[in-house]
Amino acid sequence: MGVSCVRVGREAGEEIRQRLADADLVAESHDIVVADDSIYIPVTDPAAVPTDLDVVEYDAPLRESQTMPADHLGFDPTYERIGEVILIDEDDSERATTVADAIVESDLPVRTVLNRASKVKGETRVRDWEVLTALDDGTERRPTEVVHREYGCEFLLDLDAVYFSPRLATERHRVVEQVDDGERTFDMFAGVGPFVIPFARGGATAVGVDINAAAIEYLRENARRNTVEEHVTGIHGDVREVATNYTDWADRIVMNLPHSAGDFLDAALTIAGDGCTLHYYDIQHDDDPFGPGERAIRAAFEPDYDVTVQNRHTVRSYAPHELNVVLDVRLTR
Repeated sequence: MGVSCVRVGREAGEEIRQRLADADLVAESHDIVVADDSIYIPVTDPAAVPTDLDVVEYDAPLRESQTMPADHLGFDPTYERIGEVILIDEDDSERATTVADAIVESDLPVRTVLNRASKVKGETRVRDWEVLTALDDGTERRPTEVVHREYGCEFLLDLDAVYFSPRLATERHRVVEQVDDGERTFDMFAGVGPFVIPFARGGATAVGVDINAAAIEYLRENARRNTVEEHVTGIHGDVREVATNYTDWADRIVMNLPHSAGDFLDAALTIAGDGCTLHYYDIQHDDDPFGPGERAIRAAFEPDYDVTVQNRHTVRSYAPHELNVVLDVRLTR
């Protein structure tokens, strides 16, 4: 049976494999195959593979030395990995325990298995977790604390204290690749720094604000881990109150707070410099996913700025008939 693979020429194989590995997209369940002049790299989530790479179905063999949870269960469980923490979403406690046991018995690298115990809630957008398995790895990290690696950056975070989605790695990388050396970037809802840190690594001066104090502590730690602390400022607070300290400052603003970003456009107007690129994330019905955001941006910025929508991009499906989208907008005073 075919599996989703990235097909690449032999000469670029290792570079692309490392790129996929940095995004935690290489499937460890199947072997990488060299055939003719191509290399086939099995991937965990074809939808998350950068669009410049060629995804095909290929009959890559299972790794003989590795057992998977399905080998112990007789069915394929749904799970998500962040580093060595594996997340499941099971309503039945007995089934959740059975799945967790199978994950530990498999050859997946695992330290902790967590079961979702609530939806994302509150202004800090965190959720509750049930710890099903917590293996001793010789560190003092909490069971919900994990090191996540993404496109060459390393992020320490605690899933019990902060919001983080590894599924947005490809989208974050898309934005990061647009940043020029010397830019002044401002992330209005920065979390642990998945935009801020790679911005700084690319030569930008990066400011990140978040209402969650724990997230900002992790952002500062991640700046140190990635040796960009001299270029990063992490601020705990309401960005509407912080904005006046950065009047007319930013060359680039990230507003990744779907459902609520429109409530903060006045702050973005304060922060934006004479020429500024705005990345505005939204969740809307699929009959008009971009219209509400564009109208809100124009209402906030015109006539002070010329508003040019450079890109309308669908990030992912969020719910039935709802899309997570982004507008890349050029603002010129």
